[in-house]
Amino acid sequence: MSDIVLTVEVRERTGRGGAREARRQGMIPGVLYGGAQGPVSINLVKREVSKALHSGKFLSHVVQIDHRGEKQSVFTQDVQFHPVTDEPFHIDLYRVKDDQLIKVDVPIRVTGEDVSPGIKRGGTLNLVRHEIELMCPANAIPEDIHIDISTAEIGDVVKISMVALPAKVRPTITDRDFTIATIQGRGGKADVEDASTEATEDEPKA
Repeated sequence: MSDIVLTVEVRERTGRGGAREARRQGMIPGVLYGGAQGPVSINLVKREVSKALHSGKFLSHVVQIDHRGEKQSVFTQDVQFHPVTDEPFHIDLYRVKDDQLIKVDVPIRVTGEDVSPGIKRGGTLNLVRHEIELMCPANAIPEDIHIDISTAEIGDVVKISMVALPAKVRPTITDRDFTIATIQGRGGKADVEDASTEATEDEPKA
């Protein structure tokens, strides 16, 4: 869980009129979903949300909301941005419990490029996936998924089965051992196309 805490207030006036009024007051309208309480219209403090977005954790970590001293854990379900100003315009939050499994995109972090024998021989890293969709406990979302290519040779392939995931964390794609990265030699165009095709095929269907 991140250390982000956002102040919220219940928005008594719903609909477009209430949302416009909230924005005039420097707030961002939103809706809180999940749990037994049902949906609740809320307002969030704009400057707090902007700071949270700049931290890089607001969209991929559980955060806390504070309503008059009462805190609860939530996950950001959706953020709508203004098409002109690109500022946050509306936010949907979802109540979660600490051990509840949630779906989240976690970025890939690569190390060992500077010592990889394949890279030293002129190979290049082809990162097929820049992030992986995982099911994680709400209180144990990893910052990133680490892959080490320090011993990788040209032609080596990094599959999801080769990655050590934290306890109770699993990929949402479970029917194949999908590719995360490859080390390609010069003229490896076909390899790039093959890897890209696999990544496309791995994507869950809508």
